[in-house]
Amino acid sequence: MLGKEGEEFVIWNYTLVQSRTAKTLSYFNTLVQSGTKRNSLISSTTVLSGEGTDRFDNPSLINRAKKKAISSAVILALVDVAKEKEATKREQTYWNAYHCQRVIVSHKDKLHGNYCKTRICSICNGIRKAEKIIKYYPVLKEWEEPHFITLTIKSVKEKHLSKYMDAMIRAFRLIKGRCNKRHQRGKGIKLMGIKSLECNFNPKRKTYNPHFHLLVPDKATATLLKKEWLNQWRSDTTIFTVPYAQDIRKVKNLERDLVETIKYGSKVFTDPEVKKGKSNLPPIIYANALDNIIEAMEGKRLFERFGFDLPKQNKVSPKYSEAATCEKWVYSSASSDWINPITGELLTGYSMPNELQYLLSDCIDCSLM
Repeated sequence: MLGKEGEEFVIWNYTLVQSRTAKTLSYFNTLVQSGTKRNSLISSTTVLSGEGTDRFDNPSLINRAKKKAISSAVILALVDVAKEKEATKREQTYWNAYHCQRVIVSHKDKLHGNYCKTRICSICNGIRKAEKIIKYYPVLKEWEEPHFITLTIKSVKEKHLSKYMDAMIRAFRLIKGRCNKRHQRGKGIKLMGIKSLECNFNPKRKTYNPHFHLLVPDKATATLLKKEWLNQWRSDTTIFTVPYAQDIRKVKNLERDLVETIKYGSKVFTDPEVKKGKSNLPPIIYANALDNIIEAMEGKRLFERFGFDLPKQNKVSPKYSEAATCEKWVYSSASSDWINPITGELLTGYSMPNELQYLLSDCIDCSLM
């Protein structure tokens, strides 16, 4: 994790940090993943990884600046919540996400920056979603009649959230096992689809609603999954779920529903009125509830495919290059943009709308409920 202090110069996969105890420069891996330690290197050049992002004529940079603005404000609120809960590990994860893309460099009209790859980072999630769309869309578009499903259970209090998420994952695993055995015996259809875990928060009742979003190839599969889900949660003494809470609809826009399915996690903004249609009140960011959802999802697989394989793809090793001269751009929360500290130039020219400024400054609730 990068601290708030100290001289820093960020490159794509590594951060060049001025050592406080020695007059040397060392590379530190900043990715959130396990791996072998790299030997410290002494170099006067910048190591760039990958092809980089186009600096000019790139409309996506405006969207990236917006995501960074939202992400920075929300993550700082999450840091405060984690500190109050003395959740040191999550606090460190939030700081990793906060530093994601805070400093980037440009070389030959290409932008390079470090990626945290944490679940809470909106920039990294955007990249992850794009990668999944590229992987899955060619397969899913061959399905004749894809259907979108929502499978859920009753809302629960925070103290039960992780336990019920685990139960949902086990329940779906049992359903797959039963259906696969029937299919092998020639007595049922083969289950096939993609699935993601998501959770919403009800600020009025202080409850959480974990649920699955699925895309399956036809209505028969959707109907079977709904039936099996209700049977799996059937009890004579307790109501765990009800038929009307499950939703099945035919896909009309595959790309839209694919994005909805892989949008796992939690909605950042929550309607304080919790009702369909537009509310007269502005949405609220409930940082404590979001932290509770993140904690409950820790260690759980949020997205998976079942019943089919993707076409084999050749793994592309990252390409590294060295650059003697690069421009440095530092993110400024006040400007909602990256600034060249030498020239004062803004990188994207993004201007945050007044409504979003109000939401990020006045509509973040950090209280512990």
